[in-house]
Amino acid sequence: MATRSIATEIDIAASPERVWQVLTDWRRYPEWNPFIVGLHGRHEAGARLVATLHPPGGRRLTFRPRLSEFSAGSLMAWRGKLLVAGLLDGEHRFRLEALDDGGTRLHHVEDFSGLLLPLIGDGLLERARQGFLQMNQALKRRCEALASQAPA
Repeated sequence: MATRSIATEIDIAASPERVWQVLTDWRRYPEWNPFIVGLHGRHEAGARLVATLHPPGGRRLTFRPRLSEFSAGSLMAWRGKLLVAGLLDGEHRFRLEALDDGGTRLHHVEDFSGLLLPLIGDGLLERARQGFLQMNQALKRRCEALASQAPA
């Protein structure tokens, strides 16, 4: 089955622990996250989430993905679908990589698949990619601001 992917990454001058703390503090997403403006659910694989996205230039969209992976401190992924599995599915992943300088590289990826994939225009994927980039920058700003306030 064909897939299309969005893959972004950003280096953050904050520890992986700090980035993970911000990334998994879902109730605070509305304070800083311009793309995922709402995320609710339990922090455990298999949990059903309620996610509200606001892609740049698009309308808010709420869906109910299932948390497929949750490895504390390093990996969080969920799988969502449009109506029924196989029509249009997406797997959204955040992976943290510790850098030698004490910082963190965030890998922010989504893989799309399904019968409707050929009908999805490049514009929709580009808006989603822009949303990823906006979220990455906002996460970087928040984590680095919190890291600069931490006691030495």
